[in-house]
Amino acid sequence: SSDLRGFPLWRAILRQLHQTGKQPAPTPEDLLFPGRVIGVATEPGALVIRSEHAFMRIDALAGNLILLRVSMDGRFLAPFSYGVCKDPGEWDRPDIQIEESQAALEVSAGDLALSIDRATSGLTLRTGDGHVLLQSPAGVGAHPPDGQLVWQARLSPETAFYGLGEKASALNHAGRAFELWNTDPALYDRGDDPIYMSIPFLVALKESITLGLFFDNPYRTWLELGTQNAGEVSYRATGGEFRLYLMSGTPREVMTAYTDLTGRTALPPLWALGFHQSRWSYYPDSRVQEIAHEFRTRHIPCDVIHFDIHYMDGYRCFTWDKQHFPDPISMLDELHGMGFKALSMIDPGIKVDPGYHVYDQGIERGAFISYPDGVPFTGPVWPGDCHFPDFSDPEVREWWGGLYRDLLETGVDAFWNDMNEIALITGSPHPTWVPDIVRHSREGQGAAHAEIHNQYALLMTRASRDGMRRLQPDKRPVLLTRSGWAGIQRHAMHWTGDNRSTWDHLHLSIQMVLNLGWSGVPITGPDVGGFAGGPSPELYTRWMQVGAFTPFLRVHSMISSPDQEPWAFGPETESICRDYIALRYRLLPYIYTAIWQSVRSGMPVARAMSFAFPEDKDTHSLDTQYLFGDSILVAPILEEGAVRREVYIPAGCWIDFWEDRTYEGPIRIAVDALLDRLPLFIRGGAVIPMWPVQQYVGERTIDTLTLHCYPSPSTHTSTLYEDDGISVDHTDESAHRVSLFETSRSDTSVRISRSVAAGAFEPGYRQITLIIHSLDRPPVSVELDRGDILQQEWDQETNKFSLTITTIGEFILTMVP
Repeated sequence: SSDLRGFPLWRAILRQLHQTGKQPAPTPEDLLFPGRVIGVATEPGALVIRSEHAFMRIDALAGNLILLRVSMDGRFLAPFSYGVCKDPGEWDRPDIQIEESQAALEVSAGDLALSIDRATSGLTLRTGDGHVLLQSPAGVGAHPPDGQLVWQARLSPETAFYGLGEKASALNHAGRAFELWNTDPALYDRGDDPIYMSIPFLVALKESITLGLFFDNPYRTWLELGTQNAGEVSYRATGGEFRLYLMSGTPREVMTAYTDLTGRTALPPLWALGFHQSRWSYYPDSRVQEIAHEFRTRHIPCDVIHFDIHYMDGYRCFTWDKQHFPDPISMLDELHGMGFKALSMIDPGIKVDPGYHVYDQGIERGAFISYPDGVPFTGPVWPGDCHFPDFSDPEVREWWGGLYRDLLETGVDAFWNDMNEIALITGSPHPTWVPDIVRHSREGQGAAHAEIHNQYALLMTRASRDGMRRLQPDKRPVLLTRSGWAGIQRHAMHWTGDNRSTWDHLHLSIQMVLNLGWSGVPITGPDVGGFAGGPSPELYTRWMQVGAFTPFLRVHSMISSPDQEPWAFGPETESICRDYIALRYRLLPYIYTAIWQSVRSGMPVARAMSFAFPEDKDTHSLDTQYLFGDSILVAPILEEGAVRREVYIPAGCWIDFWEDRTYEGPIRIAVDALLDRLPLFIRGGAVIPMWPVQQYVGERTIDTLTLHCYPSPSTHTSTLYEDDGISVDHTDESAHRVSLFETSRSDTSVRISRSVAAGAFEPGYRQITLIIHSLDRPPVSVELDRGDILQQEWDQETNKFSLTITTIGEFILTMVP
């Protein structure tokens, strides 16, 4: 009753009733299944099947993509989804073919085929050539009293499972159960579930056949993946519509289809791929300046310094603490003069504080999520009691985006949306969240928090990024988030939350980054060194080596923890970390190309071996090594005191990055790795582009592009994407260039060619140095069809041949060994 709105006890009781959100799973006897098929209707590109107790709609969207929807009452409105950014009508839909028999309906569309059992409405999904992908004997079960949905499917017992967002467990999910409900665990350990970011995209892999299942339902969900019987998938959601996108093909084809649906990352400015240094928190301003000067004095490359919550006035978002930061404009000007960018945190919790401009505007606009009687929900965060914007309201999103103006005009370059699960600070050892009954706008249609909870961070980052674009239309926005849902890659980069300084968390961070790649989130990384606890010098060193080969590289540590700057652990650690950060900066053209590939097709940057080599069963659970981009295999040291490890070399030719020793896979090898050595291997035939070391992106004009060439007997093509690293119009023909490098090697010659596949961008360098690896002897002759050879040299000790040429256009280089 609205008469009780003034009584805190009323809201406390509601919190007790609704905060867990857990409903007991219905028994099979309580469920209503579709039953016998009694009618079929066709539409262009779609099929509606009427059963005794439900209706099923099948939409063929692409040759390898089907949308399956189930309704109890037969109403199929245009599907509303914050995750999907491409409507069914936008697809080039294949024709649906139907063959009917007494036992089944046989439906084919493109490369997929469905068989629907007339007696049960159960379905079997096959590839066009007849390979069974899954079977769901009973179809979707509904529990009308509370709206729960249940669905089970059988896949091959050998199936490996990946995806689902951020999961603190091994790469292969087979044999495990998970909950999808964004939660701040206040530090997590292996096996804790759920944590910050849930993505209802599941990938199933058997041999080289990949099946993607995107459950486009934001309600609280549980998935069991072979916990009772190997290969069996059990899905349960507390509400919403059963809307399942099914896609098949190679891992690349499935990822392309999924990101066609949910969108792809935007190309960040190049500086965002450099090194980020953070702490909870750097203050006052003199401490920030000290950190910046240390990086430059010690010649450790760094592009971004982060400002955690202590830069704010009493934790009030969009403000500065005038005591600790009396002149932020001058401070940021000084940082910019040294080549640094500033990234500051913004939380969704707005302090309940009359006179605070954000609070006052929010109250005046009715911008905060509220109980059904209109009373704004109040929850404790850093400033104390807070209200929370309703980002499902387009007017609130526009208002929120405009709040970034003052910080941007002060000189802040990028932002970090934290605590956006929504996270509350209650002092309770158990997770606490907003009650399900709290109301949201949902674009004016109305929705309970039970529907919006998992999407809240997605909508916050959307509002933040849109505001940054409006306020600075000539810059690529940089936004970092802790939480998210399907489609989060459209709006923000990600980090893996509040981890610990342990060796197991080093390993866990790799597993999590790889699974996030399988989930469509390409730019992510852990807090290097661990957020809580403080690493040993050895652990910090090994973690920094891994961090140099993750899509997002940041050191971040907890308040009151030991310092975690690279020089805080002594000269040896500082020296090794400097070298690996510098190696990352040398590899920026390679890393930037891998990011561009994600922009184009959704490919992960850090790729699980199972993603890159799905036909090899030995890779399906391999999560101690991975592929970084197309051609660099990374095999970190993950155990304290270890100076040697086993590496699985997959099929093909692979060359040791450090020693140029060649291996033919598949084979397992043991390699030495003293503290300064991260085992790295280069794919045979690859061309790895490098730049000179910079202390920050843009410090110097790049006058020479270095191409490390690893020719092998098989012809291989590598890609290089180039633009100016900052322009928003990089898709224009004149603003970018895509180069293809083709290498081949025989007993009589080595051939390296460069061609321009797209674009007319002219980079700043005027010459190219090629370093050809793994030659047995110096070449007898060298021929270049365009340009001039300025210098050539044979290194007897390393068996490398280098030459510098003047051309930056297309060329063919032929050498006779």
